[in-house]
Amino acid sequence: MKKNLALIAALAGLALAGCASKGSKNAGDAPVAVGSDSGISTTGTGTSGIDSGSAIGSGAAATAYSLANKTVYFAYDGTDIDSAGQTVVDNFGKYLTTSPSAKLRLEGHADERGSAEYNIALGERRAQSVARALKTAGASDAQLSVISYGEERPAADGHDEAAWAKNRRVELAQ
Repeated sequence: MKKNLALIAALAGLALAGCASKGSKNAGDAPVAVGSDSGISTTGTGTSGIDSGSAIGSGAAATAYSLANKTVYFAYDGTDIDSAGQTVVDNFGKYLTTSPSAKLRLEGHADERGSAEYNIALGERRAQSVARALKTAGASDAQLSVISYGEERPAADGHDEAAWAKNRRVELAQ
């Protein structure tokens, strides 16, 4: 009888997993479901290659987090991580801690103001700032690499504060 109940529960879980995967095409938009007794992931991998919908951990001690946001933005000429950026760092720190073989490339960027050399250095400082925060959150040196593109790869075209704000960033890529 117990074996039959376990089999029924497992089949019900698989059926629910199939239903869950037919939802939004943008799986990274929802928080990650964590706390499953089985610890089995039932969602797919996003376009970045990072499993942005995986169940990580098990039991009541686990907490939910999302890997949908992969960008940390910065103030003009700044390297300090604000509260929104810290949330991104904390989420990826948890991911890296529970996935020791995972690796991230931290890509530093700057807006177009300043010389090319200055902006390369600023992008590097921003990426290093995120790397330090990720290490504090549990990541290891081996999981992280840093590169700076300076102003060479803008996220937004334009010569105004709205565009510049989108270009002052560090992107977390696999």
